[in-house]
Parts: sequence; C-alpha cells; structure tokens
Amino acid sequence: MNRIPDIIGHNLKILFIGYNPGLKSAETGHHYASPSNRFWKLLFESGITPYRFKPEEDVKLLDLGYGSTNIVSRPTRGAAELKSEEFREGAVVLKELLAKYKPVIACYVGMGVYKRFSGRQRVGYGLQKDSIVEGVRDYVCPSPSGLNRMPYSTQLEYFRDMKSVSE
Repeated sequence: MNRIPDIIGHNLKILFIGYNPGLKSAETGHHYASPSNRFWKLLFESGITPYRFKPEEDVKLLDLGYGSTNIVSRPTRGAAELKSEEFREGAVVLKELLAKYKPVIACYVGMGVYKRFSGRQRVGYGLQKDSIVEGVRDYVCPSPSGLNRMPYSTQLEYFRDMKSVSE
C-alpha cells in the first residue's frame, strides 16, 4: 500500500489532521479518497474551497493556504485497527511538524484524533481553550467519515465556524 504524502508548507491557515489514511486513499495516493467520506463536500459547502475538490486535487489545498496530514501514516480499513504505540509515535512526529510549520489552526478531523493526540478525555467540538503547541490554535471538527452519524448540517456548522476562526 502507498504512503500518503503530507500536504504541508509554511504559512498555512489550516492544517487538517486525520487519524490515518483509509484503504482507498492508500490505493489512490490521495487524502480523503473514499467515496463515502464527506471531507471535500464539507470544505466546499463551508466556503473553505471555491469548488468541490476531487481527492486527486488534494495538493491544490496548498494554493489556498491549507494542508493535510494524519497522526498515523499506516493505512487501514478503520482507525480501530491502529495500535496505541502507533498513536504515541505519531503524536511525537505530529507535535514536531506543528512546531516546525506553525499553521494558524491545527484542525483535528475527528474528536478521537484530538483525544489521542492531546491525551485529554474531556473535549468538545470547536476551538479548544488550550493549545498543545504554542502559537497553533487547536480546533476539533467532526469526522467526515461516512460512518459518522452526526447530522451533516451539524458537521457543516463546525467547518463553517472553523473557517471564520481562521480568517
């Protein structure tokens, strides 16, 4: 399976951080490639992107001041297949990445991603009071996975709010 390259650079408004690549992403080499994943739809409908990107256009995020990475790089069918050790190791790498690139906002695409990274259990969606990496604001969005049962309209509200916080 392919490793999904990070889409990252300096001066990012938002760095989107997922759990790990799914199998479709590993197959195609692009972030959020599963047809059931609503990531690209949410970005467009929240006004973050000017049109609905296709997964193979993921690198164009950089042109808009956005990036994408994962806390764990190993592709799996689902995050439940990941081991605690992988999260611990990934958290160290992610912290270094955030310290180096200093995006305005680190957007954790899923509550569980942020819980694993931060070690915090009492977490809500939205902008977090305390950041993990100094100078980087933490924002937790709902997971865009097709498995997430949160109403789409509620997910979209968080993506819209995050966009307004980043401006």
